[in-house]
Amino acid sequence: MTVGLRLDEAAWGLLHQAIELYQDNPRAVGQLRHQVARLEQPLRIAIAGPWRSGKSTVLNALMGEEVAPVERADGVFTWYEDGPAPRATAYPVGQPPQELTVVKSATGLRVDLGWGAGEVRDIVVQWPTRALRQVTLIDTPAVTGGTEPGRSPVLERVLRDSDAVLYLTRDGRDSDLRVLESGRDSVVGQSAPVNVILVLSRADETGGGRIDGLLTARQLARRHYRDPRVSTLSVNVVACSGMIGLAGRMLGESDFAALATLAQVPRSELDAHLISADRFLRGELPVRLEAEVRAALLARLGLFGVRLAATLVRSGFDSRVKLSAELIRRSGLTELRESLTRCFIDRRDALKARTALAAVEALLRAEPTRGSAELVGAVEQILTGAHEFRELRLLVALRNTRLGFDAELAAEAQRLVGGNGVGLAARLGVEHDATAQRLWEVASDAQWRWRDRAEDPLLPLAQRRGAQVVVRSCEGMIAELAAGGR
Repeated sequence: MTVGLRLDEAAWGLLHQAIELYQDNPRAVGQLRHQVARLEQPLRIAIAGPWRSGKSTVLNALMGEEVAPVERADGVFTWYEDGPAPRATAYPVGQPPQELTVVKSATGLRVDLGWGAGEVRDIVVQWPTRALRQVTLIDTPAVTGGTEPGRSPVLERVLRDSDAVLYLTRDGRDSDLRVLESGRDSVVGQSAPVNVILVLSRADETGGGRIDGLLTARQLARRHYRDPRVSTLSVNVVACSGMIGLAGRMLGESDFAALATLAQVPRSELDAHLISADRFLRGELPVRLEAEVRAALLARLGLFGVRLAATLVRSGFDSRVKLSAELIRRSGLTELRESLTRCFIDRRDALKARTALAAVEALLRAEPTRGSAELVGAVEQILTGAHEFRELRLLVALRNTRLGFDAELAAEAQRLVGGNGVGLAARLGVEHDATAQRLWEVASDAQWRWRDRAEDPLLPLAQRRGAQVVVRSCEGMIAELAAGGR
């Protein structure tokens, strides 16, 4: 929600100023024109994290199909974008692009490179699915580092090539935070924690595999969410078991039938068979369940998931549809998808503009020329004046309770600046089909109430400045309504 020049418009103008500045440098001009083109492309979201953090599983869960990882693609950036038909193209180093054979199955696809993956830098997979209509997802190699100064080479490229990042971690450990801190060494990087969501991605392993492990993981995520060190690095923290979420999205009738059979076994007796994978696969169950069926359940759900699913069936989730929905809900996948929409997709223009500003800043500092100092100042001025970033900075301050607003005021401020969605109805807390007159009345009322707070000399300065951001958001809504928006 902006008043005056929008952030994406400001970024577009700055890019063209930089193109004019570097007109005698064809390589730099090519980089800048690439950034101009990216402003019109889908939002790029990278899924990054250390080794065995579950990146491919989370990507599959978001898409609802088993499309990652590409077989034998270690060390390769794999791009998943919308397309009319399944297709994969490899980009070997120093060689022309090569079409790959795509084998489509009932659950997804498989791509076999056919040569050593070390020769390939990127693979682009086109896949027809609604999940990719507005975004391009990037499955990345493992991020290493966090123990020494400097930025991981993988993270360097992630930050350069993506607009937003899902950073996966088992528990938000200190080494992961140091990796993210290394990405804030520029003016744009320090402007606001607007392009990272921290994901506790193996939530089913929290609490030693107990049945309440997912609840424990959500509590851990809430503690991280309130940690000031984490809030300077990410806009949200979500606990999600990609394995359980994917299992829920892909649960078939045969899977449910096998789980219903297991649910007939008393919990205490079944748990004894779920102590280890070997015991579950080879032990003598009191119900008939073939070894290959058990292996399939274990591959899809894991030991924790089998235990959880059987418990849910006993608790009344006694159909495939009911069990699927509950597994998805408990996995945290729904919360993750909502956070992606609210923090990234709804704010895609601002995030893509941020990427463009970062690219301009990097070029200006790496190859200074006459007039580059003025453009660096222009970058800083845009970042300072961008209301989109002010809203996001306020959201971070509100979640850490640093401003001192009471719970009701904080919730209203969060809603008005787009924390619950950036549409007018979501911001104003009214029904989605409310009339323009109704929206105008609610926005005007909110504007005057928050203006009173912004001008109250008895309030702390931080609260008055926070209220000013809310007022500006209200002014933007009123301006949009005056221009005929809904």
